[in-house]
Amino acid sequence: PPVPAVDFGNTQEAYRSRRSWELARSLLVLRLCASPALLAHHEQLLHLTRRLLGQKLFDKLMKMTFYGQFVAGEDQESIRPLIQHNRAFGVGSILDYGVEEDLSPEEAERTEMEACVCSGHVPAPPGTSKREKQYQPHPAFGDRRDGVISARTYFYANEAKCDSHMETFLRCIEASGKASDDGFSAIKLTALGRPQFLLQFSDVLTKWRRFFHQMAAEQGKAGLAAMDMKLEVAVLQESVAKMGIASRTEIERWFTAETLGMSGTLDLLDWSSLIDNRTELSKHLVVPNMQTGQLEPLLSQFTEEEELQMTRMLQRMDILAKKASEVGVRLMVDAEQTYFQPAISRLTLEMQRKFNREKPLIFNTYQCYLKDAYDNVTLDVELARREGWCFGAKLVRGAYMAQERARAAEIGYEDPINPTYEATNAMYHRCLNYVLEELKHNAKAKVMVASHNEDTVRFTLRRMEELGLHPADRQVYFGQLLGMCDQISFPLGQAGFPVYKYVPYGPVMEVLPYLSRRALENSGIMKGAWRERQLLWQELKRRLCTGSLFHRPA
Repeated sequence: PPVPAVDFGNTQEAYRSRRSWELARSLLVLRLCASPALLAHHEQLLHLTRRLLGQKLFDKLMKMTFYGQFVAGEDQESIRPLIQHNRAFGVGSILDYGVEEDLSPEEAERTEMEACVCSGHVPAPPGTSKREKQYQPHPAFGDRRDGVISARTYFYANEAKCDSHMETFLRCIEASGKASDDGFSAIKLTALGRPQFLLQFSDVLTKWRRFFHQMAAEQGKAGLAAMDMKLEVAVLQESVAKMGIASRTEIERWFTAETLGMSGTLDLLDWSSLIDNRTELSKHLVVPNMQTGQLEPLLSQFTEEEELQMTRMLQRMDILAKKASEVGVRLMVDAEQTYFQPAISRLTLEMQRKFNREKPLIFNTYQCYLKDAYDNVTLDVELARREGWCFGAKLVRGAYMAQERARAAEIGYEDPINPTYEATNAMYHRCLNYVLEELKHNAKAKVMVASHNEDTVRFTLRRMEELGLHPADRQVYFGQLLGMCDQISFPLGQAGFPVYKYVPYGPVMEVLPYLSRRALENSGIMKGAWRERQLLWQELKRRLCTGSLFHRPA
């Protein structure tokens, strides 16, 4: 059957699930979010309002305005009516406990630096390359909330706090399982362990990949797409032997037919698998520094306590994945800053290998504002094909642009972000198109198009039509934030497409940091917000003129 047509301009259909006072609230809140003067001083204004009204009245005011617009409720019980109401109109939920500690910037910086530096840490020596400094802790960027839109931020205090975060995620997964039979829950890996491990592991993975690219350049393969770089194993063995990393016999044992097949070539996926602790090569984790010609250890030595912290982080991930599997909830691992992301992606991959055997239970997140987004997507799709597990992905544009750009400029490494918004759009569509092509040939693979961009949603619908992907197959999901883009979510849901709202919940005072960034985000996507306000106003006028101002959703 053909893919159903969806009209994002039909306000009567788009807002069928909303009462008129809710439309008026949306209009007011989105308008206030678009005021630069208000946004510049919103924290002081909130503080002043709370002092004038007192806590009880302040909570009521927030629930009538910003909190009511963007947050579902205080706890798992109070959010249930909204989840069921949205479900009745074809829109599911991705539950997300939106509470953050309200640390001052100074406290956040101190906490982060303590958590990112190991006990044996010495500052990076003067010769450290700019690229490597990307994976070193930096005090100026200790407060990871600064310049970030949307994303919740966790700071490491101690192992007990990580256990507490895990318990919160477990309750969230359970609530999602009770609310529907096809729900999602979101987790952040920085909540589950010490970020120093993520930094070091990211550094290792990046150096290892860079070593592959250096070898590829020596064999005249520079500039090719990631999956097209295939190294001649015989030539590679010769190069590695000359570097003195290991004896010729050991090197030949690493690159055997058992690990690489019979092709005589090795690609980036084969190379990445060699770093696994299942292979002998992991004992020899050194890479040559091409500038100095010296061999350098790939992994700094962890202390016994740090190794325990790493193990506990992996155990927490395992507990969450098992709980999600038990209650039938898909788990979305949120993307984070680039200096953590290689490790986060690799750990998510390990979870996918274990839990995505029958269906995609674990979804990795790909940030399409990154220059290497397409390489990351294509490599993981190919790995899932080779190893026979189910690929699950969420595609986003990204929430850390201002912070990433500032950090790259300050420390002096290449800006990891695409140069323009248009370049990011092109990257998003390129990654999405590749994944949709995979879905056509692989019924078990799934993707969530997490976008507020109407053009991207239209592009997806057009490609689904061309590739014969029907909404009833439930391979392509759509995702938007609660309180925004109802003109996209509800028409999709009512036309039978699997669409989800990202649903944060938590007590008023504890989700204020989240709400602050939601307000800032709205100012950053003025084009979309302007369109949304126009449609809301149009629907209110229509109801006024047709005598349906007291419309009751049904």
